[in-house]
Amino acid sequence: MFKRRLTLEQNRELWGFIFCIPLIVGLVMLFLLPLIQSFRYSFSSLELVQGGFNIVNEGMANYTSLFTTNADYPRALTESVVNMVVNVPIIIIFSLFAAVLLNQKFRGRAFARAIFFLPVILASSAIANMDISSFVGAANASSGAEESSNLLQSFELKKMLLESGFSPILVNYLTGAVDRIYEIISSSGVQILIFLAGLQSISPSLYEASRIEGATGYEIFWKVTFPMLTPLILTNTVYSIIDSFSSNSINKLISATAFSRFEFGLSAAMSWVYFLVVAFVLVLSTWLMSRKVFYYD
Repeated sequence: MFKRRLTLEQNRELWGFIFCIPLIVGLVMLFLLPLIQSFRYSFSSLELVQGGFNIVNEGMANYTSLFTTNADYPRALTESVVNMVVNVPIIIIFSLFAAVLLNQKFRGRAFARAIFFLPVILASSAIANMDISSFVGAANASSGAEESSNLLQSFELKKMLLESGFSPILVNYLTGAVDRIYEIISSSGVQILIFLAGLQSISPSLYEASRIEGATGYEIFWKVTFPMLTPLILTNTVYSIIDSFSSNSINKLISATAFSRFEFGLSAAMSWVYFLVVAFVLVLSTWLMSRKVFYYD
C-alpha cells in the first residue's frame, strides 16, 4: 500500500493544526472551566461556611445592582472605554512613525531599537514586583516639578495651536497626547517590533519599481508601504485594545470586590459585563478595519 502524499496546502494546514494544539489544550483546561464557573457565579452569591462555601441563586440581582446601586463600576467602565478610544490611535500612529524611523540605516540602529523596547521590559511583572521603596523619595521629590513643567508645555502648545486656527477638539486631543507621552511610549514597544518586522518583509523590488516610475518618497509610503502594513495595523490595533483593557482601574475594582469585600458573585457579574464590552469593541473595530486591509499575494 502506497501512502498518498499530501499537497503543499494540506501540509501547511496540518502543521498549522499541530502548532494550534497547545493553545487548544490550554484553552480547554485553563480557560473554559473557569469561564463556565464565573458565569454561574455571576447569577449567585457565595456564602463562606466552614469547609467551603454555599452558592445561593440571586438571578439577575448582581447585574442590575451594577448600574443601579454601584456608583463606581459605571464610571470605571466608561473611563476604560474612553481611554482606549483616545490612546489606541495615538499608540498606532506613534508606533508606525517610530518603526519607519528605526527601519532606516544609521549607526547605532540596534541600540535605538532596544531603547524603544526598554519600557516594555520595565513594565513587566518581574520588574513591577520589585521593591522600589528606595526610589520613592526621589520620585516624589521630582514629580511636582515634572508635572508643572508638563502642564506648562501643554498649555503653551495648546495656545499656539489655537492661535494657528486648529479645531479645539483636535487641539485638546493633541495636548492630551503630549501629557501622556510616557504612557504612550511605554505601551508601544511590541507594536514597534511588529511594524519593523512588517517593513523588513516588504520586497525591495516594489520600491525599486516605484522609483523607476518616478514616485516620490511621500507617494511610495502611501502607495506601497502603508497598504502592505495594513494587516499589521489591524493586528496592532487588536493587541493595543486588549492591552489597554488588561490593566486599568476597572480590573482593580473587580479584584477588590472579590478578594477585599468577598462579593464573588458581584465580581463575576462585573467581569462578564466587562468581557462583553471588550468583545464588542474588538468585533466592531476588527469589522471596520478588515474591509480596508490589503493582502499581497
